[in-house]
Amino acid sequence: MNQNDSEAVDFSLDDAVLVLEDGQVYVGEPYGAIGTTHGEIVFTTGMTGYQETLTDPSYDRQIVVQTFPHIGNTGINKEDPESSRIWVAGYVVRDPSPNVSNWRATGSLDDDLTDNGIVGISNIDTRKLVRHLRSAGVMRAGIFSGDALIDSGTGKPRSVASMIDEVRGIPQMKGMSLYDEVSTEQMYTIEPCGQFEGKEPLFTVAAVDLGIKGMTPHRMAERGCRVHVVPSTITFKELEDLHPDGVFFSNGPGDPEQADPEVNLLRQVLDAGYPFFGICFGNQLLGRALGFGTYKLKFGHRGVNQPVKDLTTGKVEITAHNHGFAVDAPVGRPVDAPYGDGKYGKVFVSHVDLNDNVVEGLQCEDIPAFSVQYHPEAAAGPHDASYLFDRFVELMRSAKEENANA
Repeated sequence: MNQNDSEAVDFSLDDAVLVLEDGQVYVGEPYGAIGTTHGEIVFTTGMTGYQETLTDPSYDRQIVVQTFPHIGNTGINKEDPESSRIWVAGYVVRDPSPNVSNWRATGSLDDDLTDNGIVGISNIDTRKLVRHLRSAGVMRAGIFSGDALIDSGTGKPRSVASMIDEVRGIPQMKGMSLYDEVSTEQMYTIEPCGQFEGKEPLFTVAAVDLGIKGMTPHRMAERGCRVHVVPSTITFKELEDLHPDGVFFSNGPGDPEQADPEVNLLRQVLDAGYPFFGICFGNQLLGRALGFGTYKLKFGHRGVNQPVKDLTTGKVEITAHNHGFAVDAPVGRPVDAPYGDGKYGKVFVSHVDLNDNVVEGLQCEDIPAFSVQYHPEAAAGPHDASYLFDRFVELMRSAKEENANA
């Protein structure tokens, strides 16, 4: 149920209530844990991969709405998580599956949400909700169920107005720094795998964890790389001591304008001439390091079916996304990177989104650095963009050969 008039909303203490900061209210059934949660409410268009979505650190502090109506029928397993925990702040689905049917399943999604303390809501009109978010833009929201629906002072059901006030009191995503919150505390290493398992690595990569997904270093390891996944707090000297052939900046949550320490680290990486590859948050940080600004998208790109054009090849790829911010750079021609009177040379927008022409990739002409806004590790998602890891390997190979011949 959805009601715009918050004073007329009728709910019982067995219900779950979703309130948006603009006053919209949805009454449904509890899904997952009982209680209260707040965050920026966003939607993802993926038909599959809900377990990867839930465990993507980029969703930290966000309530995720699934546009696909039927969620949970394959349950959960121990192979698909992209990190060690569920990161979403809350979960909104229309029709949770009452049954689990998959040979890999080790439990139900409902139980997993409960065990992880993730408050959710089900059986609401998610189509109407998503249409509203596309029109009004993503915003702060809260889910309330169980005792969270009771006024602690009177013991009676809370007013919807008090829930809306509570939601309006939480911080907005713009201006929020979250990458340190999701980063690893200690370095760990992924050794070469697949056909390279047990062999000496072809290259060593320092991957700065700003909210990295587990499949990302695995994709590099499949190509013969030893990947040191390092905390966001790493210093440039500590990074140098790893003797990397290339440096990678991962995806992650929060506002890139609040990441000055990482921008400064990246500029040191570029100044030292290390080959660089960044995805998602890493793309935004490369944009900032080069001197461009970033801005908040109205409702962002989240899902595994976003069409992007590679302007260097003319190829259109179907790609996986999870971002609410974008780089503000000119599309159509190479320009001098604004930072430091053009010290990083020419840069051009290499990829754009076909739906709204948002910048989806950057390519430097005079230094070995490039980035994309989407998730080429494809977990979950299509594999159209997997060649980008090959491009990074070739960048490291060229740099290594040049250094050997110098």
